[in-house]
Amino acid sequence: MFERLREDIQSVFHRDPAARNAFEVLTCYPGMHAIWLHRFAHVLWRNGWKWLARVVSSFGRWMTGVEIHPGARIGRRFFIDHGMGIVIGETAEIGNDVTLYQGVTLGGTSWNAGKRHPTLEDGVVVGAGAKVLGPFT
Repeated sequence: MFERLREDIQSVFHRDPAARNAFEVLTCYPGMHAIWLHRFAHVLWRNGWKWLARVVSSFGRWMTGVEIHPGARIGRRFFIDHGMGIVIGETAEIGNDVTLYQGVTLGGTSWNAGKRHPTLEDGVVVGAGAKVLGPFT
């Protein structure tokens, strides 16, 4: 767990020149808070605690302005910069070393069950305000 935390903090330093120290990242980066809350919610979701996972996810949205469905699968070193308004849907899949900027939506285009949201492969950067919709890679 602490190794992942260190890895997350280092990913901020690699992608945000404004980051000054680990304490600042731990306390002042809502994108990181959203990711950490999502990881907890995702574990709950995978273990059948769907309602509690949604509660944790809702709390994360309220605290950070970032909405990540607890069913979304997110890789390592994921970085959300200026996260307000980000929405990540239930069947979205995000690879390692991905960066999202403010206002990004990874959304679905149907109400059918199954894969509805995009897959982002390793190293993708999605710019501010982008709307990536549908079940494609």
